[in-house]
This record gives sequence, C-alpha cells and structure tokens, in this order.
Amino acid sequence: MLPLLLSLLAFNLRPAFAATAEQWRSRSIYQIITDRFALEPGAVVNECNLADQTWCGGTWKAITQNLDYIQNAGFTAIWISPVNQNYQGPKTAYGDAYHGYWNADISKLNEHFGTADDLMALSAEVHRRNMYLMVDVVVNNVMSTSLKPDWSTYYFTDPADYHPYCPVDFSNITSEQDCWLGDTTVPLPDLNTESASVVSKYGAWIQDLVQTYSIDGLRIDAAKHVKPNFWPGFAKSAGVFCMGEVFDPLVANVAPFQGASLDSVLNYPLYYALVAAFGLPGPQNMSALTTVLTQGSAYQDTTVLGNFLENQDIPRWHNLSVDPQSHYNAMTFSFMSDGIPIVYYGQEQGFSGNADPFNREALWPSNYTNTTSYQLMTTLNQLRNYMINTTDWATQKTNVLTSDQHGIAFQKGSVITVLTNIGSPAQNLTNTAFQSPWSQGTVTIDVIACRQFVVASSGYLEVEYTKGGVPVVLAEAGSLQKSGLCSTVFTALHDSSTGPAAVAQSSALRSLRASLGMDSLITLLLMTSLGFGSGWLM
Repeated sequence: MLPLLLSLLAFNLRPAFAATAEQWRSRSIYQIITDRFALEPGAVVNECNLADQTWCGGTWKAITQNLDYIQNAGFTAIWISPVNQNYQGPKTAYGDAYHGYWNADISKLNEHFGTADDLMALSAEVHRRNMYLMVDVVVNNVMSTSLKPDWSTYYFTDPADYHPYCPVDFSNITSEQDCWLGDTTVPLPDLNTESASVVSKYGAWIQDLVQTYSIDGLRIDAAKHVKPNFWPGFAKSAGVFCMGEVFDPLVANVAPFQGASLDSVLNYPLYYALVAAFGLPGPQNMSALTTVLTQGSAYQDTTVLGNFLENQDIPRWHNLSVDPQSHYNAMTFSFMSDGIPIVYYGQEQGFSGNADPFNREALWPSNYTNTTSYQLMTTLNQLRNYMINTTDWATQKTNVLTSDQHGIAFQKGSVITVLTNIGSPAQNLTNTAFQSPWSQGTVTIDVIACRQFVVASSGYLEVEYTKGGVPVVLAEAGSLQKSGLCSTVFTALHDSSTGPAAVAQSSALRSLRASLGMDSLITLLLMTSLGFGSGWLM
C-alpha cells in the first residue's frame, strides 16, 4: 500500500518543466492544428473538405503516434492548438470549432481531441524524446453566436467579467484592447482583464493547466488585444516561457510586448519583410529585410523571437510565392538568423491554401512524404542543433555582411548564410563580394550542397546566379566533423588517395541536391582572384 501511496503523491506533486526563455532559445518548433495533423489507426478517413469548416478527426493520441515524423526532421519542440473546451452548439456560419480558438469553459478539455490521459500521454512522450511542449492559449476572449450570450456556459460566468460590446476600431489601440473581435455573426466577447477577479481566476487556471500537463511554454493568441499590464502576472502564474501573438507589421508596435510583459513575440515584422524580399512574384525588396534587422535593437532579445513563414492566420507561402527557391531561401533565413524557427505543419509538403479556412489542410493525404522541403528543414535543424550544442551560436547576433536588390549575406556565430530572391530562372548577375572572417587556407563547407571551398589570400566571397539561385550556408569544415553533416566530404578530406573531387555522394544527398536544383540551377564561385580556391565537391 505504501508504494502505491508514494506513487500517487509523486504523480500529484510532479513539477512542470518550467522551461525558460534561455532554454527555448535553443529549440525549433513544429506547429500543429490538432484536428488536421494525424488520424489514429482505424479512424474513418474523410475528405476533410476545407470549405465545410468542420471536424476532420485529428487527436492528441494521433500526434503522439506520429512524433517520429517531427523529430526525424530535427525539431525539438511542438506547438499544439488550444486544448480547452470550445463552443459546442449547432454549426455556425463560420463552421465548427475544429481549430480550438473559440473558448467556452476553459476549465475543461476539448473532448474532440481526446481525454486528459491522452494529453498527459502526449506530454510524457514529447518529454521522453527530450522535446518541449508548447500549448496555444486564448485569453483575450470567448466565442458566441449572439451579442447577448448565455454567460453560464463559460468559465467566466459573471457579465461584469467582460467589456461591454463595441465593434473594434483597428486604428485605435484602446478599442483593440476593449472591444469585441469577430463580428455580429460570430462575436468574440472580450474579457475584462483589468478586473481583479478575472486576473485571479486566470492565474489559477493557467497555473493548473501548466502543472497538470507538464507544459513547457505557451503561445498566447491575440496578446496585442489585452492591456500589457495584465501579462506579467499571468506569465508569473504560468511559470513557463510565454510567446505572444502581436499581429502587426511594425517593429515599433510589436517590440514593447517583449520584456516586462512577455518573454517573446511572434516576429510578424520579419514575416512581412521576408514576403517582400523573397516572394515571387513580388517587389523583391531586400531592403525591407535589412530595415527590420536594423530595427532589432528595439527588442529586448531577438534570439528568442518566433520566426515563421506560415501559420493558421495567413496564406501559405506557396500561395503567395510560386517559385520553390523563394521558399528555400526565406526558410533558410528563418533558421539561420536570430530567433526560434517555427514551421507550420504542411509547410514541408508545399501546401498552398489561402487564408482561413483554406490554410488548415489535413496532413494525412500527403502520406508524410520525405519532400525536398522536409529534407532541407532536416539539414538546417541538424546544423542549428549542432552549433547550439557545441558553441554559443544561439546567443550570437546576426551580422549582415552585404546586401543588394537580389541577395543578402549574413553571419551568425561561425556560420555564413548567402541568400537570393532571384528564384529558379537563370539570372546574369552576381551578388556583391564581401570579406569573409576566415583566414587563408581555411576549409569551408556549404552544408546544403556539401561542397568544399578553401579560403585563399584575401577571403572574399562572391556568388554568381547565372543558373538560378539556391541558399548557401557555409561553416568551417573543422567545426563540422562531428556534426554528421556532409559525411562524404569529410571522408574525402581524410582520403588522400582519392581526393575531394573523386568522392561519390550518398543517394540521399544526390536526391536533395537534385531536388533543390544544385546540379542545374546554381554556380557558386569562390573566386581565386577574390581570395578563394576554385575547388569544390560536386
């Protein structure tokens, strides 16, 4: 009897993982809408017609059963959609609450996604794999089908817990924080987070949620629409890393939410800059990207910002940009610059849905294929994870070495990344040459193409795009020998009888290079006349 009692006490007193911003800095996140990621074995497979805006059958148990797909790509954390009870009435004009953002009684779980045991099992399995669990929470509002809701159906049952109805004026920050989001068809009653009662109940709820399910971090929906002075107390009660959604393109409007209010914010200004810089068709405005980087000093800490190209509120990248090279270059930036990279499920499969609900596709029809994008994410994660685990790379700040209309080169730690917005078609242009940090004789590796370059006297780098543009990520060969990356290159470096030029590449490397267009789309020249040797591995 005593062992059982001790076991129960240990279960009830288990601590939350309480991961800090410093710990999250080293992570990369795969974002999931629970209803759309995976089905349990034996589940009825429906067409998941996006226009129907209804349940398609994904569950927490199905996520648990498919974590290999995420971990094998090198991701070290997952972010799942809200877990709490949502609206349960008849289907609305905007569909059902399959996404999880239409809160009702947050003290209960959403039964469509499983049981408390299922969510605990998911958390346990995530942690067994040394990954982190981030859960989306909605604090600003609940959901209704009327401007006069039945308050008894919510966690907050007192009408005084809500701001009086008013439509939002998005040009006025007070209105954004006090008025109701949504519309008169599906209004979103706004919580009065200045109320001591609301503050107290929210604090108790989030503390219990985090501790019960051992949650490592929170993504906070619509953080911009709550007065900033609410967040410090809420975050303290949660006791874990908090990343807020501040849906705004301007650094000046987003940055103030990081620091005293929240640990981090989703980097919407960077997202808009990446679209402007790399989207095809698009303005190809690389200066938009460099401007956002220059404004980074407004943030308390750029290394924990959430970098993304897609999420449930914006069109898929492939909907905005038809050229796959634009995706590869923009994605490489989000991994290799300051911040925590976030990949929205299906991005690796090239999903192309427009805004809600068409950007919330079911993943299972893809058969979880090992696509070119999936392979590139795997390589970027492998490099990033290795650099973080062996150096202070995560805390190093991004330094732009050069940029022009068509490209940008930047350094973070001991890694140099060269990106372009020209896409797949051949372009008769050359990126501006720049001084590298490496001394003469240094052997460097482009980890994406697995090519070797030796630095000569001057240390200049020049990238030519006469056959199209792909991302280039360079690191010193000596720093990568235990990384598992480009193993054939290191075999060659240690095989004096054959030499680098004679090395046969693995089939996986050939596949990735061919898919990215390495063999036909780009010529990377480390010019002897500019200080680099001309040899490489093909």
